Amino acid sequence: MAKKGKKYQEAVSKIDRQAYYAVEEAIKLAQETSVANFDASVEVAFRLGIDTRKNDQQIRGAVVLPHGTGKSQRVLVFAKGDKIAEAEAAGADYVGDAEYVNKIQQGWFDFDVVVATPDMMGEVGKLGRVLGPKGLMPNPKTGTVTMDVTKAVEEIKAGKVEYRAEKAGIVHASIGKVSFDTDKLVDNFKTLLDVLTKAKPASAKGTYFKSVSVTTTMGPGIKVDTATFKL
Repeated sequence: MAKKGKKYQEAVSKIDRQAYYAVEEAIKLAQETSVANFDASVEVAFRLGIDTRKNDQQIRGAVVLPHGTGKSQRVLVFAKGDKIAEAEAAGADYVGDAEYVNKIQQGWFDFDVVVATPDMMGEVGKLGRVLGPKGLMPNPKTGTVTMDVTKAVEEIKAGKVEYRAEKAGIVHASIGKVSFDTDKLVDNFKTLLDVLTKAKPASAKGTYFKSVSVTTTMGPGIKVDTATFKL
């Protein structure tokens, strides 16, 4: 196992690894212990008490964070007719139909989010094997299969993030950058928390938020006190 650097060790020394911190404390501490020499992302991981093998306990969706993520998302829209001009006016980086299907099949991936109108899903479906594993396949649950391409593109540009419970029931998401004011990161955290709270499956039993941690890119993890969450 590789030995962590001196800067990382100093960061870890500021954290009580046995303690559970209030949300505001955890986020502020994550900012203070960031070891990256760039404006690192602040990320949160929720371990949920769900069984993702059951269809009614699969959690997936999207939320617009009030203060964005600090990251500019490159948006590709699959559309035709009047929807092409609509997507371009909304700020989409790339808009088209079959030509982009061909480009992706040839290995082009200079985009972060894919939006498609329902009438284009027949073509986009051909890309399932390459977009699916990368988490880029448009989906109605996340608002990326829609006729309202203006709303979809504008929300993504404003800081919309997708979330999905992995096999072990863990949801990972970015809530901003280290350079953000702590209050803005707290607002973003609470917005995501509220969405996940409302998404709790009726069939899920026992503790819902099993554990929550906040970290930064390359930084140490900080445990959040879930006892303060209002469920």
